Amino acid sequence: MGLMTLFEKTDHENRQRILELVEHNPGVRLLDCGCGNGDFTRQIAEKIGTSQIFGIECISGAGPVHDGSIRVVHSDLNDRFPLDGGMFDVVHANQIIEHLYETDSFIKEIHRVLKKGGYAIISTPNLAGVHNIFSLLLGKQPFSAHISNQVILGNSFDPKHGFQHASRGEIHLRIFTYGGLVELFKYHGFTVEEVRGAGFYPFPTPVARVLARVDARHAVYLTIKVRK
Repeated sequence: MGLMTLFEKTDHENRQRILELVEHNPGVRLLDCGCGNGDFTRQIAEKIGTSQIFGIECISGAGPVHDGSIRVVHSDLNDRFPLDGGMFDVVHANQIIEHLYETDSFIKEIHRVLKKGGYAIISTPNLAGVHNIFSLLLGKQPFSAHISNQVILGNSFDPKHGFQHASRGEIHLRIFTYGGLVELFKYHGFTVEEVRGAGFYPFPTPVARVLARVDARHAVYLTIKVRK
């Protein structure tokens, strides 16, 4: 199994963990922060059973196909969301928070736009993943911690080593551990209900799935579910 194939399988596993945390409740309103082309947004909405789907996209020119299924606004996620408070029952953000420098503002905005009793599911790379720990032991840069705004450097084991960042929006600015992620959301007034891990490099998917469930603190990805 190639490294990129393992990456793709791990990304799929992470999305499955997100979908496991979604509650079926038709009629609720969903906001997806960083909705991209909308494909995964629609999967989440289908699992919830809702057709009330909103998205925020910060990359110019990105966004779902205009089939009317997702109402999208374009805005910098470091800033105040251009949405009214208490609008949403569910907020989702997958692989977004690590790209933001205003992480406190982002979490506050999620809290503001959620209804009382609403929940958010946030997924992000894990700084304390086993692959990152071994990289540090070998004197190499953790995979998730970027050191250049231009190119991916510092870890020759990274399959993207030497690649140019396609855009500034792909640069990782804040990388979280299990404890750090939990503490930050608690600080901003959320109740943490669950944290799940996905992936466990360099193990193949069947083994990694077991290890991530047993030891989420050292998985590749962390997904936290919090409630207002």
